[in-house]
This record gives sequence, C-alpha cells and structure tokens, in this order.
Amino acid sequence: IKQILGFCPDLEFLEVNTKLDSKDCELPVCIQALQMACPKLKTFRMLNVRPLHKKMRTGADSTLGFPLLEELCIATTTYSYMTDKDLWDILFGSTRLRVLDLRGCSRITPSGLSKLPCLELECLFWGQYFSSSVGLSSPKAGIHMVTQKWRQTLQQLDISNQLFTAEDLEIAMSNLAQATEADTLRSLNLSGTRITPPALRSVIGQTTALSYLNLSSCRYLPRGVKRIYRGQKDIHQLLDKLD
Repeated sequence: IKQILGFCPDLEFLEVNTKLDSKDCELPVCIQALQMACPKLKTFRMLNVRPLHKKMRTGADSTLGFPLLEELCIATTTYSYMTDKDLWDILFGSTRLRVLDLRGCSRITPSGLSKLPCLELECLFWGQYFSSSVGLSSPKAGIHMVTQKWRQTLQQLDISNQLFTAEDLEIAMSNLAQATEADTLRSLNLSGTRITPPALRSVIGQTTALSYLNLSSCRYLPRGVKRIYRGQKDIHQLLDKLD
C-alpha cells in the first residue's frame, strides 16, 4: 500500500488478500493517506488481514474520505481489531456505499453501523463464523437499529451467529417486513441466532422476493425447520410449520 500512495489518483479497485491458512497477517494502513492518494476508489477489499490503523506522521488537511466507494470488505477468518471508530474513519464520506462485508468483525456494534452516512446499503454481511467465542458471548441488542436504517434497500443480510436477543430480532424482522418495497429482500442468513417463529412469520409473510433463508442451528425454532431454504415456494411452505 505504501507504494501506491501518491501514484494512483484514478485507482478504483484495491484488494489485499491472503490465504485462509495464513497465520497472523497484520497490515499497517494509514487510511487518511490512502484516501488522499485514491479519492476515486470504488471497491476496497482487505480479506483475511488485520488492518492496523496508522496516523500520518505530519499534519495534513482533512480529506473527503472515499466519496465514490461502493464496496468495503474487511472480512476475516481470525480475530479482528476493527472498531466502530475505525469503520467510521474509513466510511465517513462514503454516501454511495452499497456492499459492506464485516464477517468476523466482532467489535463492530449496531450503533456504529446505524451512524454510517450511506443510506442505500444493499448488502450487509456481518456473520461471525470463525470466532472461538461464538456461542459463549452474552446476549446483545441493537440489530433493530440496523434494519430500521436500511429496511428499504437491503437485498442481502447475513447476521449468522450474532447473539442478539429474541426480542431484538423480532423488532428487526418487523422492520424488514414493514418496508414499502416488499420485493427488495432476497437473501437472509439467520443461522445460529435466537430467531423465533413469530419473528420469522412477520418477515416471511410480507417479503415477496426472498429466495434464500438460512435457519440452520437456530435453537429457538422447532425441530424440522432448522435448515437452509431455497426458492420462494420452499420458504413460504415454512409458514405452515411455524403455526
């Protein structure tokens, strides 16, 4: 990343990737310097690395962030240092963001997400797949703030293994069900969550385009329904089993 600073003002795509079996891969990144060097960046991916935020050595004028950014991916298979502040420092100017991949970023909170400036997010991937603490954490709340903010635009939502309370999830699903465009949501991954039958009924009964639904390992659901559903017919037949 150091080599591109100051040399790629028209760069639109940047990806830093490592193998899944790579050991600790920490990457010092000065986000402000990167924003100044690549103001036209549209896709920024850091896959399976741990970005360590560095400050600029000398004072510099404030930047506009990444005003054209449409996709940010900071997914990891290991531990993530990413906090709400770190995420804000990257996205404070990214009003056009459509895809946000935060898989493995356990320190990010619903409150932090709800404050982001992007109003038309289409895909949010926030599953916790690889953390050793999955299943051991205390219940948390706030996912309803996320679905409230983007209920009109979300096409794909993945919150697998996020331990939000059943009550919080019910409000969150109700938010999605109340979206004026019932054909927006297409994919919903609730694997390993505390989703309940009432919460499911509200969203399944209202969304008309939902074609992927993952309910595997959902312990609050009755036996026989904890699986992956594909296709609208398969999903709507689930309603009869939830009564």
